[in-house]
Amino acid sequence: MLFAIHLGGELTWFASSGTAEFRDNTMRLWLFFAGLNGLIAVAAGAYGWHWLQVDEGPRQIFMMGVDYQMWHALALLGVAWLADRRHRGRSFTLSLAGTTFTLGILLFSGTLYVFGATGAILVPYAAPTGGFLLVFGWLMVLLGAFQRD
Repeated sequence: MLFAIHLGGELTWFASSGTAEFRDNTMRLWLFFAGLNGLIAVAAGAYGWHWLQVDEGPRQIFMMGVDYQMWHALALLGVAWLADRRHRGRSFTLSLAGTTFTLGILLFSGTLYVFGATGAILVPYAAPTGGFLLVFGWLMVLLGAFQRD
């Protein structure tokens, strides 16, 4: 068992079983992360625009984090859809794309949120590392076009 998450009132285990259930669970995993990141991006956007008490420069940095998180939440929707359409959901490049998008959002947007709100850099090089992961995720989507089912 690789990963457990509470979806639809039940605890679901994500494991490499090679069945239709694996494909469904893979799609649900990326759909979950897409929804979670979309929700956080909308809430952060409302906070950044209406309640964040900073100058315009830091606010723009904060809102850049919102933009990147929302765009990549939508990318995770695409990964969920493609995982459902691919042969048994076992596309390595799609799984890698979803993983790097999720980690990239956390590092890149998270760093911009903290820096925009407080001016602090908690983890040096987190934003560029997150940005690299986002780019790498798009490379995996590109390579997925050439992967056979």
